[in-house]
Amino acid sequence: MSPIRLVAVLALLLLAILGWFAYRLTSAPDLAAYVDRQMPPAPASPGRVSATFLGVTTVLFDDGETAILTDGFFSRPGPLKLLTKVEPAREVIAAHLHHAGITKLAAVIVSHSNYDHVMDAPEIARVTGATLIGSESTANVGRGWGLPENQIYVPKPGEVMRFGQFQVRLLPSAHVPGGRWAIGEIKSPLHPPAAVSDYRDGGTYALVIGHGGRTMVMNASAGFMPGALKDVRADVVFLGIGTLGRESSDYQENYWREVVAAIQARRVIPVHWDNFTIPLDRPMVPLPRQFDDLDVTMAFLTRHGARDNVDIRLPVVWQPFDPFIGLAPRD
Repeated sequence: MSPIRLVAVLALLLLAILGWFAYRLTSAPDLAAYVDRQMPPAPASPGRVSATFLGVTTVLFDDGETAILTDGFFSRPGPLKLLTKVEPAREVIAAHLHHAGITKLAAVIVSHSNYDHVMDAPEIARVTGATLIGSESTANVGRGWGLPENQIYVPKPGEVMRFGQFQVRLLPSAHVPGGRWAIGEIKSPLHPPAAVSDYRDGGTYALVIGHGGRTMVMNASAGFMPGALKDVRADVVFLGIGTLGRESSDYQENYWREVVAAIQARRVIPVHWDNFTIPLDRPMVPLPRQFDDLDVTMAFLTRHGARDNVDIRLPVVWQPFDPFIGLAPRD
């Protein structure tokens, strides 16, 4: 083969490889396949809880008198930015709070301190007057942003916190194994801009949220602590599924057993499935197949939901819904 032809063949091979990687990095499942699985909209009404999904595991819970937010992540820096340093985007946060109708919050409750859960939480607490709640690592993210100490609270595991008619407990959980690139503690105030690897998880919690005799669980990462939820009973679980489609079938089975079955949930609302490098004002899409596979996870959840009589419903971004709709109170 002549040198020119060899170079041409190598160039074509390189283009094919680059094309394959580009496809893997951009190819994602189609949400249109799950339209029949979407939660129906339901506007907030006094005394009844509404939930609004705002991407990743940021969910607004509002009963018309009191509002709380889980995690808090609106900035969503793009892939190239993640290679440098990141920081909260104040203007983006303000715009999205306005879009969601959020002016005042009682609490911003952080499940763990990776950047896609905690980075914006101190700024959200600052502008809404909320208390930032989470681990000591979360507290250090708040301190690094300049949030005053009287707006930061580190509860004891299992401690019941009350915000209006909401009761919230933080119980031990774990990070999904496939995402353990930033595990550890943030031991001093974290001053952004910072590398995403500086946002170490600080321990992971499952949030148990009660209101009016009904209970929900937010399990933000697709991990679990064996036996941690055995004494919890909840109608609804907001189930973190990020990278669950890449885990083994045995792990998926254990996850269902330790979270969904353990609390005797009757509805699963998957969260942490969206591509959080895409701005929230653009159409939401799942994570690329290179990192996860929503189709695999939804097939797993659908099978187990049918077997155990558990309703599987995807939330629609920005759209308030009643998490308990169609679920009669437990006896």
